[in-house]
Amino acid sequence: MRETDVLLVGPAGTTGGIAQYMREQRRRLPARVSSRIYDVSVPMSESTQDFLVAMVLAFAQILKFPFRRPPDVVHVHTSHWNSFYQSGVYAVLASTLWRVPVVMHVHGSSFDDFMQTDSKPIRLYQSLVFSQCDTVIVLSDYWRDIVGLRVAEEKITVLPNAVDPGEYDPRYDATPPHLVFISNHLERKGIEEFVEAVDTLMQNGEDCDVTIAGSGPLSHLAADLAEKHERVTYEGYVSEERKREMLNDGSVFVLPTYAENLPIALLEAMAGGNALVSTTVGAIPSLIDDDNGVLVEPGDAETLAATLSDLVNDPERLEQMGRTSRERVLETYSWSVATERLDDLYRELAQ
Repeated sequence: MRETDVLLVGPAGTTGGIAQYMREQRRRLPARVSSRIYDVSVPMSESTQDFLVAMVLAFAQILKFPFRRPPDVVHVHTSHWNSFYQSGVYAVLASTLWRVPVVMHVHGSSFDDFMQTDSKPIRLYQSLVFSQCDTVIVLSDYWRDIVGLRVAEEKITVLPNAVDPGEYDPRYDATPPHLVFISNHLERKGIEEFVEAVDTLMQNGEDCDVTIAGSGPLSHLAADLAEKHERVTYEGYVSEERKREMLNDGSVFVLPTYAENLPIALLEAMAGGNALVSTTVGAIPSLIDDDNGVLVEPGDAETLAATLSDLVNDPERLEQMGRTSRERVLETYSWSVATERLDDLYRELAQ
């Protein structure tokens, strides 16, 4: 069988979720797929000078792109707003200059807002870019409906994010129950609501332990909470190895976020055998039902506290939820499933 040559285009040189996905994708694709990466990352723009440098670098990357060896398939990873403006150029160039199949892979917590913009020029650009794509990958049925505003239904493929369950060894027997929060400490991630909810649990004398990891501008909230309550631990930024240990030991993973696509953090928590408590945003409801967790509305710290209280007082239910989470990762959200589907897609497009 002939090897399929795939060029992955995206911000591979960053620390973000897209870069993480691209690295794992390339590492895990089968040997019959030869993959290369074209890195389109640019520095963060914190000043006018930074913005100009980023613009020059992005322009230089675009100018160099057509002179690469054309692959069999181009797989472009994109997000909303500036990311899409930049990545859309590569989709159009690959389709019109190289005349090769193009896969557009949609990430980003606010891609729904981006698609629903009132700006006619932006909507026209979206339609132009998507018209040059042979396949548009979205992460759930929710995003299928959103992207369907500009893309024909037959072009859309639902392919969830993925993790490697083999990297996790769930315990399921944490006594007392163990609540875990691992994320950037930003307002969007719901760190304020989580801290408020945990403070309520501690003041009410609930029998549970809490571990918080991550960093960001609101990290002082986690640090203050840990100083106030003996059963709360704040570890700051942690390694991947330590993160997996925390998830293996956890009972409930909490992510009271305001906006997401399909968070890899939740999939990692599922692989670690955790019940999930998160919010009704983006594709999160496709991961969570009564069998493996609870959904709450973003910004509702009172309901979050009540939900966590109910769970920590029902350890048998927690264990079953954690086992269900683990089973679902193995069946649907593992890299073995994702790469098999990607391989099939590449071969079909390259024919």
